[in-house]
Amino acid sequence: MKIEFFRHNIGQDDIDRVNEVLRSIFLTTGQVVGEFEEGFAEYLGARHAIGVTSCTAALHLSLIALNIGPGDEVITTPMSFCATANAVLHAGARPVFVDVEEETGNLNADLIEAAITDRTKAILPVHLYGQMCDMKKIRALADRYRLKIIEDAAHSIESSRDGVKVGELADAACFSFYATKNITSGEGGAISTNSEPVAETLRMLRQHGINKGAADRYTKRYEHWDMPLLGWKYNMDNIQAALLIGQLRRIEDLMQQRDQNWSCYEDALQGIADVRLLKTLPGVRHARHLLTALVPPEKRDALLWGMQNRQVGVAVNYRPIHLLKYYRETYGYCEGAYPVAEDIGLRTISLPFYPSLDEATIRNVSQIFKEELH
Repeated sequence: MKIEFFRHNIGQDDIDRVNEVLRSIFLTTGQVVGEFEEGFAEYLGARHAIGVTSCTAALHLSLIALNIGPGDEVITTPMSFCATANAVLHAGARPVFVDVEEETGNLNADLIEAAITDRTKAILPVHLYGQMCDMKKIRALADRYRLKIIEDAAHSIESSRDGVKVGELADAACFSFYATKNITSGEGGAISTNSEPVAETLRMLRQHGINKGAADRYTKRYEHWDMPLLGWKYNMDNIQAALLIGQLRRIEDLMQQRDQNWSCYEDALQGIADVRLLKTLPGVRHARHLLTALVPPEKRDALLWGMQNRQVGVAVNYRPIHLLKYYRETYGYCEGAYPVAEDIGLRTISLPFYPSLDEATIRNVSQIFKEELH
């Protein structure tokens, strides 16, 4: 029987809640989205949460809302999904990459200052696999150089580090509810912020730039709307929000199960020659989104194919962004530019990881991993 790379945690209560929305008159952004946004902001300890269609949309809108655009530079990491850097390009700015930490794969905060120029307007750290970057150090740099911070928190809703929660030190933080995320609506995303003006701007930008949503226009006394800004069609709908509400209420129970499974994998994979798991640093609450192992680069692809042939789902998270064809051909990047990220990109393999995995399956995956590696 195939061991899937990921299985979602949607239950009957979530399906029932979606059915209630489908039987209602209002499917788009409305009361259910508002209910989710309120609960999500409360969980994060943020003043505002704004539901959107994806984390990519969240990143794009956050950049626009913070007045980052053509001629500007945004410092970020090459070790992420391409959407992180693509969002900077969509805003008209240019991503400037900084290499990552060998132990964690996260943006190396000690290298950021050397990359700051007169055009730098923001830092966009990615909390890779569920472990937060050093946000205290990044916030201090941002304050010194008057830069904005937008966190790519697609992997790390539950994260904290050194007493700081995800999004707490940022101007905006961006989240993903994609099909493989810790809570999911298939597609979807959100932005958290503690700024009322930024939140107000984001709510308009996600719906074409108009100042009244459909729920305002059709569930209350009609008032004419206007379009103060040029926006996009990025609004979360009630169906997506209905899927998320119950998962958000269960998020700590799901986190506990992932912690247990993580420990089981660590035990099963320990002592394998030439294999390394990325380190969870002291003071970190890791969101346990992806479990990745680093293997010898000359063995990685054969290991991927061997595990797939034995019906085990695997993935690569990630090949470095700067070596993808578009970035190589457009900006002239080549191998050697960011050696730590490149080394991780050649070695990394992500194993099946989700709350419903049992110990026997984890040990079976680990045994197949060992056999195919050697």
